[in-house]
Amino acid sequence: MSITVTPLDTGDAALADRLWEISAAVTAADLPDLPPPDQHSFSLNLREPWPGNDREHFVARDAAGTVLGYAKLDLPVLDNLTIAEAEIEVDPAHRRRGAGRALLAALLDRARALGRKHLAGMAVEQLPGGPGRAGAGAAFAKAAGFSMALAEVRRRLDVTAIDRAVLDDLLTRAWSRAKGYSLVRWRGATPEDLVADVAYLDGRLIQDAPMGDLAWEPQKVDASRVRANEAALARHRRTAYHAGVRHDATGRLAAWTTIGRAQDRRTHGYQWITIVDPDHRGHRLGTIVKIENLYHALAHEPEFVAINTWNAASNKHMISINEVLGFRAVDAWNNWQIDL
Repeated sequence: MSITVTPLDTGDAALADRLWEISAAVTAADLPDLPPPDQHSFSLNLREPWPGNDREHFVARDAAGTVLGYAKLDLPVLDNLTIAEAEIEVDPAHRRRGAGRALLAALLDRARALGRKHLAGMAVEQLPGGPGRAGAGAAFAKAAGFSMALAEVRRRLDVTAIDRAVLDDLLTRAWSRAKGYSLVRWRGATPEDLVADVAYLDGRLIQDAPMGDLAWEPQKVDASRVRANEAALARHRRTAYHAGVRHDATGRLAAWTTIGRAQDRRTHGYQWITIVDPDHRGHRLGTIVKIENLYHALAHEPEFVAINTWNAASNKHMISINEVLGFRAVDAWNNWQIDL
């Protein structure tokens, strides 16, 4: 079959709608427990990259002009200048016709032309005893010469089944280990007196979290980068709930976590970053911020039915906290990487 891959025309609104339809169909086929992507955010992602990145999209069509799928190439420009991230989605109705291979070839060529040394992407697989997952992404990556670089697992919290008595007891016991610390919570933009601390903690994430063989280096995060990310979240109509623990003696933020949601997907939340400053570990601060922020989010989001989170499979400490909170493993999200 003849397949043509071309750069995306970001001004083509009808094509943007078609790509969103493909992404929604992929989610329904491969991840039926997740809602389809928010259309506003999806369309905005086609037009502008996330702060600190360039982004290019490619579209695959057959000889009749039918759109079969698309691919995204994210290119960090402030740090991690040797790596690029790839995402490929092919309409389930048009799979196994060569569109994925054609899109990957375009991504590889473009990443090499831009001087990148590594290309990374993610594929979903079934966990033992978990819900069925096709696993085609992993097979595709292996066939293309990628190596598995980091195993991650998605866990899901059924909000309707939360046992608050258990969490309240856990929180009380955790606070007993955290004398000299105080809780701070906020929604949306970070208060000015905390933004430098949030930048510091955010910048530690790649340094502290298990990264396997992925060729990522710690990000250089400062207050201006935090504000740029917050502005992007606002444009994407994302709401973020934050909880932190401040060290009373220094006034510095010692731990921080975030839960977010899309404006038009009010039933599903997403547990984003959780990090504790290494100098303040051993005081149950991770447990405290997670439970306090869960309560914070639920107080404002009565429609939540589920919250999803992702962790490196080797991150036993964070996984243990999540499982005590009620998160349960759903599927594997493995990171694949190829040297260019």
